[in-house]
Amino acid sequence: MNEAPGPGNQTPILEIEDLRVELPRGSDRPYALDGISLKVNPGEILCLVGESGSGKSLAAGAVMRLLPGPQVRMTDGTIRFDGRDLSELGEAEMRALRGDRMAMIFQEPMTALNPQKTVGWQIDEVLKLHTDLSRRARRARALEMLERVHIPDPPSALNAYPHQVSGGQRQRVMIAMALAMSPLLVIADEPTTALDVTTQLQILRLIRELQKDEGSGILFITHDFGVVAEIADRVAVLRRGELVEQGPAEEILNRPRHEYTRALIAAVPGLRPPPPRDFSDAPVVLRAEKMLKTFKARGGLLSGRRKAVPAVNEVSFDLRRGETLGVVGESGSGKTTVSRCVTRLLEADGGKAELGGRDILHADARTLRAMRSEIQMVFQDAMASLNPRKRVVDLIAQGPITHGMNPALAREKARELLALVELSPAAAERYPHEFSGGQRQRIGIARALALEPKVIVADEPVSALDVSVQAQVLKLLTDLRARLDLSLLFVTHDLRVAAQICDRVAVMEKGRIVEMGVTAELFADPQHPYTRNLLRSIPGRDWTPPTQWDDAA
Repeated sequence: MNEAPGPGNQTPILEIEDLRVELPRGSDRPYALDGISLKVNPGEILCLVGESGSGKSLAAGAVMRLLPGPQVRMTDGTIRFDGRDLSELGEAEMRALRGDRMAMIFQEPMTALNPQKTVGWQIDEVLKLHTDLSRRARRARALEMLERVHIPDPPSALNAYPHQVSGGQRQRVMIAMALAMSPLLVIADEPTTALDVTTQLQILRLIRELQKDEGSGILFITHDFGVVAEIADRVAVLRRGELVEQGPAEEILNRPRHEYTRALIAAVPGLRPPPPRDFSDAPVVLRAEKMLKTFKARGGLLSGRRKAVPAVNEVSFDLRRGETLGVVGESGSGKTTVSRCVTRLLEADGGKAELGGRDILHADARTLRAMRSEIQMVFQDAMASLNPRKRVVDLIAQGPITHGMNPALAREKARELLALVELSPAAAERYPHEFSGGQRQRIGIARALALEPKVIVADEPVSALDVSVQAQVLKLLTDLRARLDLSLLFVTHDLRVAAQICDRVAVMEKGRIVEMGVTAELFADPQHPYTRNLLRSIPGRDWTPPTQWDDAA
């Protein structure tokens, strides 16, 4: 954690007082933000924390005057930036401020960047709009910014399109654009949520480093308390549009006063794994031996020819009945490819994978169809994996009906499964868009259970969820594993999650398993340099969430 800036005599860069943002009629509450007040000082990082729907991103939109009006609009309060009341500025004045004196780093750079323009063109556009620099000087400034955000080979990156650089590099490009004009205020809206731990830590250190160099104030929006522990000077906690608590980071993280803050912190997965369970006598239900998958060389007019990529390179593992095997590593390490090969959603190029002693990689269509009832998948994006035109009861019943079950019995079983994953019976007649992210993930789990599989392959099933919802889904999976004697192949880049749910962990780098072992032993004494680097990179790794609260504090 940073040291808090000196008290008292600083004029805040940003002051929000009694801000109200109205929601459209018929919404779950009248105000997205209901009378919140906060400030950001020069050289300070204020973390705005809360669950999805708490109003964090709309607070950023209000400051930038980018609310999705007229349905969502500011109805009360004041926002002062550098002493100026933003409500008194015209649209032309606001455009002049955005990108110049105030800037924003968005959560998903691939949707914020123009896919038809090069990285250099997009940084140049900011400089062209806000400076009188010559074309040569703007190019030099763009190269300087790419160097400052530690992008390898800046001249090459300058001429690349967004899809030609990695996710971490795209986020760095967004940061370079945001800081090109040395703004007084930077708003970072969940800028590290989808990144691997190593890339995430690099981005957090970069933001902190540039903030210290420039003296900017940063409003950092997040739901990840590990990130808060890593970067925050002060913390403000939002719940359903109301500011329930704010104060120095050290105080909020270790001595929270509000029950909501305490509940959020209590839901953060710890880094100390539970005592190991013994599976030495349990039968092997899924076995992979020297499994191979290579993505063939491809290219085009813009990108040139690319080399073949060995995504899975002689991967071998055993999964026993009732066990959870975690597969961890950075993006591109091959985790998801392994999960898709063993479920035959991708065709492997070689090796073996046996489900209950039977070869799944080379099974013919009829045999594979029968085997699918024994291995099912829970996907990362539940909304994308559920047919939006089907009712929940039909989504869950679809698998059993396909495998020959009477439709009426299949729908009755679907309703029972909804109860098993702790959803209301009324959920059966609703459609996927009518549920929250956590509820949709429960529906995905119910659908996977419908065929009574021996193995569930879960591909990042909680990575997009708030910490409290994440804790609920993890508890549900743990309970179901014990109740139904399920085996889980659990793919994740979140090592805190892996520590809590996985009995063993396989660490992947560049298509290979570089280390595998009992979770508690691997976390306590990692042997491979890559594993050690992953564990060192966990945001907030030195912070231990408190388990008891001192109400007298």
